[in-house]
Amino acid sequence: MFNLGWPEVGIIIIAVLVIFGTKKIPEFGSALGKTLRGFKEEINNPQHDSTEDDE
Repeated sequence: MFNLGWPEVGIIIIAVLVIFGTKKIPEFGSALGKTLRGFKEEINNPQHDSTEDDE
C-alpha cells in the first residue's frame, strides 16, 4: 500500500519518539484503543436514534 520497508518504519518510529517523547506514546495508544473500541461497539450494537416524533 505505502511500500514502506523496515528502515522507513524505524525512521518514523524514531521521529515519533523524538517529537512526542516516551511518556505521551502510551496515552495516545490508550486513547486510540478507547476510540476503536467505541466504534466497534457502535457497529455491533447500533442504537436507533430517531429525532422524528412517532404520532
